[in-house]
Amino acid sequence: MIRSVVRSVGKSLPRRVMKNTDFEGVLETSDAWIVQRTGITQRYIAADDETTASLGEAAARAALDAAGLTVDDIDLIVLATSTPNNTFPATAVEIQERLGMRHGFAFDMQAVCSGFVYAINTADLHIRGGMVKRAIVIGSETFSRILDWQDRGTCVLFGDGAGAVILEAGEGEGTIADRGILAASLRSDGSHREKLYVDGGPSTTGTVGHLRMEGREVFKHAVGMITDVVESVFAQAGITAEDLDWFVPHQANKRIIDASAKKLGIAEEKVVITVDKHGNTSAASVPLALCEGVETGRIKPGDLVLLEAMGGGFTWGAVLVRW
Repeated sequence: MIRSVVRSVGKSLPRRVMKNTDFEGVLETSDAWIVQRTGITQRYIAADDETTASLGEAAARAALDAAGLTVDDIDLIVLATSTPNNTFPATAVEIQERLGMRHGFAFDMQAVCSGFVYAINTADLHIRGGMVKRAIVIGSETFSRILDWQDRGTCVLFGDGAGAVILEAGEGEGTIADRGILAASLRSDGSHREKLYVDGGPSTTGTVGHLRMEGREVFKHAVGMITDVVESVFAQAGITAEDLDWFVPHQANKRIIDASAKKLGIAEEKVVITVDKHGNTSAASVPLALCEGVETGRIKPGDLVLLEAMGGGFTWGAVLVRW
């Protein structure tokens, strides 16, 4: 059977690093307060000449270089983002043009922080359906553009960046030993919309708006929802937490990550953490963490890797991959 195998990863981060101490004297907050509640020590903030498209392009090029491929080898680009360069066309099409790709197709996917998990599952379906042979799946965000910098409950949490993964068709035996994507579970529930949203848009206010969040409500639902999709993936694959080599969760808040891993029975040493240096980069969060795991030599061929995310909507999902 056809499996979607990970060929390579790539990332791109803005030039500017913003430390927690940069907020002191501007907001009623401190480095100690932010670290205690979130685990974040710094984040990257895009300059005027750094956009979702430029960061996404750079991450895609890094993944292509790592794979020894060119854009001629790619059939599809799926970009997960909540901060597109324009209302339309899709920012994925701009990245396609920036890469010099004149064939195939490209589109954006919007599921907020769950966007990359949704996008990689969508690319997997295109590959397994035989429509494409290789796809670049990108998570790229410039959340700094939609933050209210006077709201200490949100502006200290988010950062900018991009990560990319190249998937390609591979042959599998239909067992858990196969390389590639093995199982996935996606969910959403629109009744939670007002707990995490942006208060603007073309069809309502005609403005971009700012991010608004009920932090305690998000935290309250996060662990249970994450557990829901992860247990679904475990059941599909016939595995338990002990079988995992690595858990790569959405990097929103270290307390959520720790609580989720504990409830799922995933050992602390198997969790890839990057929230401390990236903050919450929404759809870029999971691919940036994957890059960290690969670059540090932790994630290796043959490893069983669990990806998970939850975002506004609410949306949430998990994907199991044999590296």
